[in-house]
Amino acid sequence: MSLPGQAAQPPLLGLVAHTLRWRLLSELARSDLRVRELVALVGQPQNLVSYHLRLLRSGGLVTARRSSFDGRDSYYHLDLERLGQGLAAVGAALHPALSSPPAPPLTASTGTATDTVPTVLPTVLFTCTGNSARSPIAESLLRHHTGGRVAVTSAGSHPRPRLHPGAVTVLRERYGIDIADRRPRHLDTLTGRRFDYVISLCDKVREVCPDFGDHSRKVHWSLPDPAAAEGADPSVFARTAAEIDLRVRHLLPQLALPA
Repeated sequence: MSLPGQAAQPPLLGLVAHTLRWRLLSELARSDLRVRELVALVGQPQNLVSYHLRLLRSGGLVTARRSSFDGRDSYYHLDLERLGQGLAAVGAALHPALSSPPAPPLTASTGTATDTVPTVLPTVLFTCTGNSARSPIAESLLRHHTGGRVAVTSAGSHPRPRLHPGAVTVLRERYGIDIADRRPRHLDTLTGRRFDYVISLCDKVREVCPDFGDHSRKVHWSLPDPAAAEGADPSVFARTAAEIDLRVRHLLPQLALPA
């Protein structure tokens, strides 16, 4: 209860201030995860973890998506955009000066200070099963946003003969990126390569992705295959590309940090 003349405490503050919920948010900020993985990471009983996940879902900060590898499982995902907006609102409720958004990360389009550009390019690998839609979209968008300041590639465990036309079209029409001449590649062709980040965009490929060494940071983005949608509706590819673009932009500040 707020005191007379005092603004009410934003509900988000109470939601994220709980120690276990903050730990869950911290883990989900790094990767989409299943309940059993969260249980192992936070060292708390499953019923307690599930209870707090329900509260975070009710607050709109966390979403769940059924695994395409095992339908009995669900992957939990932190909505960083909504959390960021909520935290900005918390700051603004305390003082108007705290409502300003942080400076954007260095990208090809910002032209900001070059002293934030790492001397050694970070390396990123995106993976999905067919390497025909999700992972090449992610590869193209990260290269587009960084202007070659990140060494990025993509591959699949069972690559398709060619890129899906829906992926080619959405990148060309919505982002001005042409990948029509690109061909899917197999993960086996990358054996022995070193990557700072190995990011799986497919629940199935996460289970079979080769080990690229302890130095690689493994991240999972649980995204359904847009090519599996009935009729491969272009709007499905547009939604998939938009979600990938949002996640890629959230990745940029991490890539700017020292290894």
